[in-house]
Amino acid sequence: MSKKILQTTVVGSYPRLSYVVEAVAKYKKKLISKEELKKITDHATTEVVEEQIKAGIDIIADGEQYREDMEVYFAERISGFKEGDWIRIWGNNYYRKPIVHKKVGFIAPMTVEDYLLAEKVTAGRAQVKQMYTGPYTIADWAFNDAYDSKADLVLDLARILHKETKELEKKGCPYIQIDEPALSTHNSKDELEIARQAIEIVTKGVKAKTAIHICYGDFENIFPGLLDFKIDLIDLEFTNNQFKTLDIIKKYDFNKELGFGCVDVHTKRVESKEEVKENIKKALKILPPEKIYPKPDCGLKLLTREIAFKKLCVISEAVKELRAEL
Repeated sequence: MSKKILQTTVVGSYPRLSYVVEAVAKYKKKLISKEELKKITDHATTEVVEEQIKAGIDIIADGEQYREDMEVYFAERISGFKEGDWIRIWGNNYYRKPIVHKKVGFIAPMTVEDYLLAEKVTAGRAQVKQMYTGPYTIADWAFNDAYDSKADLVLDLARILHKETKELEKKGCPYIQIDEPALSTHNSKDELEIARQAIEIVTKGVKAKTAIHICYGDFENIFPGLLDFKIDLIDLEFTNNQFKTLDIIKKYDFNKELGFGCVDVHTKRVESKEEVKENIKKALKILPPEKIYPKPDCGLKLLTREIAFKKLCVISEAVKELRAEL
């Protein structure tokens, strides 16, 4: 792995390219085949990977061009789920909340092909991380009609995702990220303990660097318990909440590496290089540069392609100067 300090990265998603959105609509109307859709999303993934490399990002991702939703995508690929009704999340955003109607099971690798495509495109010019939705969030965002308890469902999902993790590791994936946005929305030590046990199952025996991404919730709920998770890196938002997250982690002996959100993905304004440098310096006051990974607060999916690219460029430019200064 690269020995560079302040390695830049992304959370995962990139704005879906317009022709992908059009292709998905055609596929749903049965105007194109599944194979044709895959060719289109693979081409889009290639474009997105190239853009991240052009922006100067050290650890890139495939951009999730093939995922319409971080919950349904995996529910459709794990046995035991069936399609549910439309549920409003926020604003005018909806998803079909899956229903667990029988014991869940592993069918086949769900993200390996995407990792391998991104790795092929990079051709050694960057490192590649692979993301998937974590067991706690998949369970929390579904209706449970099959298990006696949420904990039983979460742990079964963890066993499935452990298989996914091992499959990624077999293919050489150096960074594996577990997305758990639901975790910071519950104010319960019992819920946190369920998630801790699940992550321990997912990462058991894994030698690749593992990360957990959590965003847009009450981080007071998950600290200091999150520091006991069997994970190498904790990836959080900071800019969107005016760095209140830093105030929380300063209270504890932060014993992990840190994915540090230094640009806000919920604004179209592109931060200046000096602003991003000052943001990263806030993290440098509490952690050494080799433990800090500057990146956007969350996925870039809701931004325009142009703005997403500019935000990645400014992170890269800011880090380049900081490396020279440190």
